[in-house]
Amino acid sequence: MEDVLDIYQQPDDASNPVVCVDETSKQHIKETRDPIPIVEGSPQRYDYEYQRNGVSNLFMIFAPLQGFRQVEVTDRRTSVDFANICRDLVDVHFPYAQKITLVCDNLNTHKKSSLYKTFEPKDARRITKKLEFHYTPKHGSWLNMAEIELSVLTRECLSRRIADQQTLKQEIQAWQNRRNEKQTKTSWRFTTDDARIKLKRLYPSIIT
Repeated sequence: MEDVLDIYQQPDDASNPVVCVDETSKQHIKETRDPIPIVEGSPQRYDYEYQRNGVSNLFMIFAPLQGFRQVEVTDRRTSVDFANICRDLVDVHFPYAQKITLVCDNLNTHKKSSLYKTFEPKDARRITKKLEFHYTPKHGSWLNMAEIELSVLTRECLSRRIADQQTLKQEIQAWQNRRNEKQTKTSWRFTTDDARIKLKRLYPSIIT
């Protein structure tokens, strides 16, 4: 926990950006009957019946100090998918960074080994050399700022029925463009000193 909190106190540095990665899923729901459109004095109405139409995975890439986010929609969240996210961090999103400080949770796919399962050793090593992994503790996913950004995405974009992956990608792209144009950042104020006071119960007792 303190490792991640110390990272969040670092100043913005384009040569060493802090990037948080997290993922979630979205169930696709198709309407069985056309919704009743909005009219004056009455909201849009949906039928209670619906048809399940698969699930998409969403990777959230969030650089909180730069106000940049990129959402990648995939069919799954395997080690190969995560490896491709790491490659894009290095080659597409932050190509000029000397080192990328990557914050993620302890999911079994969030490992350097995922890159070696996906790419040739030379490419895997090239990518991993530019990534510095830092993990949130167990039951500490709230420390990942990408989770906060996913919560915003859910409230503003995903909390409704979306029929298919193509529509999902279009809706997320529009949301993402608006957020990036405004360079909406996250101001993290919970420090290591705060943790030692408010979460004192989590620290081991020292016997003197």
